[in-house]
Amino acid sequence: MSEAVSRRSAVRLLGALGATLATAGCVAAVPPGAAPRKASPAAGPAGQPAGTARIDALLGRLTLDEKTALLHGAPDPAPLGQAGHVPGVPRLGVPALRLADGPAGVRVAARATALPAPVLLASAFDPALAREYGRVLGREGRALGQDVLLAPMVNLIRTPFAGRNFETFAEDPRLTADLVAELVRGIQDEGMIATVKHFALNNQERGRDTIDVVVSEQTLHETELRGFEAAVAAGVGAVMGAYNKVNGTYACENKALLDELLRGRWGFDGWVVSDWGATHGTVASVNAGLDMEMPGGTHYGAPLREAVRGGSVSQDTVDLAVRRILTTMDRFGLLAEHPVARPTRDASAGARFARKVATAGAVLLRNEHGTLPLTGAAARSIAVIGPTGQVPFVGGGGSAHVVPDAAEAPLTAIKRRAGNGASVRHVLGEDVYGRALPPTLLTPPADLDDRSVDAGRRWSHEGTFTLAADDEWTLIVHYAGKRPVVRLDGEDLFPVRQGVAEYFAGGLLGAAPDGLTVRRHTRALKAGVHRLAVTADGGDKGLRFRLRHITRAGRAADVAEAVKAAEEAHSVVLFAYEDATEGRDRTSLALPGGQAALIEAVTAVNPRTTVVLNTSSSTTMPWLARTGAVLQMYYPGQEGAGATADLLFGDVDPGGRLTQTFPVEERATPVGGDPQRYPGVGGRQEYTEGVHVGHRWYDAQKVEPLFPFGHGLSYTTWAYEKLAVRAERGGLRVEFTVRNTGPRKGVEVAQVYLGPAGSLRLDQPVRVLAGYRRLTLAPGQAQRVTVDIDARTLSSWDPDQHTWVVGSGPREVFAGRSSRELPLRARAVVASR
Repeated sequence: MSEAVSRRSAVRLLGALGATLATAGCVAAVPPGAAPRKASPAAGPAGQPAGTARIDALLGRLTLDEKTALLHGAPDPAPLGQAGHVPGVPRLGVPALRLADGPAGVRVAARATALPAPVLLASAFDPALAREYGRVLGREGRALGQDVLLAPMVNLIRTPFAGRNFETFAEDPRLTADLVAELVRGIQDEGMIATVKHFALNNQERGRDTIDVVVSEQTLHETELRGFEAAVAAGVGAVMGAYNKVNGTYACENKALLDELLRGRWGFDGWVVSDWGATHGTVASVNAGLDMEMPGGTHYGAPLREAVRGGSVSQDTVDLAVRRILTTMDRFGLLAEHPVARPTRDASAGARFARKVATAGAVLLRNEHGTLPLTGAAARSIAVIGPTGQVPFVGGGGSAHVVPDAAEAPLTAIKRRAGNGASVRHVLGEDVYGRALPPTLLTPPADLDDRSVDAGRRWSHEGTFTLAADDEWTLIVHYAGKRPVVRLDGEDLFPVRQGVAEYFAGGLLGAAPDGLTVRRHTRALKAGVHRLAVTADGGDKGLRFRLRHITRAGRAADVAEAVKAAEEAHSVVLFAYEDATEGRDRTSLALPGGQAALIEAVTAVNPRTTVVLNTSSSTTMPWLARTGAVLQMYYPGQEGAGATADLLFGDVDPGGRLTQTFPVEERATPVGGDPQRYPGVGGRQEYTEGVHVGHRWYDAQKVEPLFPFGHGLSYTTWAYEKLAVRAERGGLRVEFTVRNTGPRKGVEVAQVYLGPAGSLRLDQPVRVLAGYRRLTLAPGQAQRVTVDIDARTLSSWDPDQHTWVVGSGPREVFAGRSSRELPLRARAVVASR
């Protein structure tokens, strides 16, 4: 039955959203022995935020112009390259605020620690590591002159096509909630204000600024809201409103979301800021509870002042928004007469932590016939194949792009680890930057490989070339300055597109090794004459550019060279990539370009091939059966090369487990084959999969995944024994033994799942993740694991009662290594309430 709700019922639905956290709690799974949580900066006694008298005094002295200036962004007179700036009020001692992007490191003009992508952090299943990750972000943000970090992103991985899946955590609501709570605490431990985003249901980039997401009350509570609720419980200072609509109303003017749920039900006392350009009006937004517009004052500048003077917005509403911002600033010491000194950035400590996360979260998907780790003869003769073997893949594009201190190439790290006696050879396999167009190709001739055009000057050339046979060309322009116009047979190959997609194009392949911006266009060309025209405008600062190409023959030569190198080496490490960025969704789950064909060709001659994936999300793998091993590194940050070498040679055990299901093919996903679910039809999208997000859908539909949620191999072997479950403290206590049965020390993530309750007449998943423990055990060592299943996990959201209800009666409990490898099963009875 469809869970879509009507527009008419949307307000009532959202108005009833949320029950207090005391109803059932949202407890993060912290491993035994983890450091106790430090309290976030206090907000003062209940109902009395710290510094109330001081805030009252400030509000009494601020003019309307000064108040509204605190409610929107403005140009920074001394910019540090951050995303946003809010002017302070110097005459009253209110400092300016600088807001920086920061999902995977602090995004400013200066160099910063480029951390592994959040999805890689999440793969460690380690809330304590997330706390430490947050501390690194918070400390670096403060050291780099920032006050507010626009992180973490906690929207669920609902579709594998979503372009920002690498920036978030998981498809599972419970795991997301656990990790975001600790990451928020970590950021704010260091005095930085965290901003949880994007509230709510910004689960895709395609049409994100207009799509109307229609969702049922039960679905919303049991899936997307869990992470935001956990962030509020952790004391997050700010919440970012999303671009999209929720049940007919834009998120940034959705009173039911911002006022009734976020503040009224959950007790959030910080401020709500719009995503950049997500404010659609003045009166509707401010009256709904949006406190701050970014990046400018289109709606919250002069129009807000006019609305107050005209009476459509009350002075009290403006004062309340200003109070929320000032109270949060005061909570973090920003209004103190002598603010806490900013720390000194410790680049070496950041680098060490980045490497720690990259190894902890790396997921070994496949390992046949002992392909990994590389030891003995396997480590002495290695062919490294792929462009990302010699160009470090640090992170994705968009808000997550960080300028790292340094980033080593994997080839360098592999050579160093293999040692002087080893043969390590690199071949390209696939050209991503192109080869020069011969000057004589065109009639009349022209050298297009490295040209400069001075400021204020223009240069153009038009010529023809002839193809003797049909071909497929990729034309590639590298440039610094104003992008040149390149027309092939009259078509503009690289049109300048305004908006997010243009601004955020980037990541690895968005720039050449020397820093020039790169754009690509592939076209099938017929035999015959073609016309190529180039116009370059030096603009104000001059222009440097080169135009290159890749042909079918060039691709074949690259593959042939890779095959020859694979035949001659004992082992192959083939680096595969996918360049994702904010502003656009993926168009395919397959590896881009000719990489699939390259893998097929290489594995055909050398089955001892390890494919290292630097990809953003789940990937289809028609080539999987021929590989020896597959190592998922996602976007591993600036220390990814060293971490990859550590894992390949077995210096560390791969400790990551999948936080998203990998499908066999593109249609076999929770949203596959139904355009109403994704990407939407006519600007409207329905979450008709209901509570069956991610692995829950695969279980409900009995669809076999390529790799299940929670999957990940180790270099040792594991046994699960002696499951016992009993009722305790209003929930269930689960105990079982995990034993390292292999020859070496290893890392395991023991997982507990819970079956549905027969007493509830509500839609329920076949199994939900109920808890987990990350373990490190020596050979032969065993550990008794205890996981408590709390009342929230035992509950479902009842849309008739608008609250959580416990599923009493018999409940099945499962324990094992993934959502599909659960050797232990037991039954316990949950008491009714």
